[in-house]
Amino acid sequence: MAVGRMQNEPLRELTAEFVRRAGRYMPLEHVEIADVRSTRSLDATRQKQLEGERILAALQPGDRLVLLDERGKEMTSRELSVSIERAAVSGLKRLVYLIGGPYGFSEEVYGRADAKLSMSRMTFTHEMARLFLAEQIYRAMTILRGEPYHHD
Repeated sequence: MAVGRMQNEPLRELTAEFVRRAGRYMPLEHVEIADVRSTRSLDATRQKQLEGERILAALQPGDRLVLLDERGKEMTSRELSVSIERAAVSGLKRLVYLIGGPYGFSEEVYGRADAKLSMSRMTFTHEMARLFLAEQIYRAMTILRGEPYHHD
């Protein structure tokens, strides 16, 4: 799940490809939450609040929410695969990874989150983060199946 539409067509196509590949192993969808329009008159706090309302409305009771956040836990690809497998065998209905808007998340979204994940200490565009997350989910699936995509 991510705030806003992907504008970069090549990144959108690559992201869709990894979502499609990972979808062969488990149900997976890339959900876009409408971003806030006319942000010139809004400060960052108000924009995060409005986006947060939309995010919370898109969640279902029982969802495990993992925020992609620079202050989150860093994991290896293998560790991510283990965390996805644990969620799957626990009977969890939906595991939701969330990429926020340009200013991050509202306090309400942080309060709803079950975990925070950092992809890197470096900063990436939101569109690149979507691609990298989709690829890592696909990679996790191949690790769990013992397929040769991932090499240690």
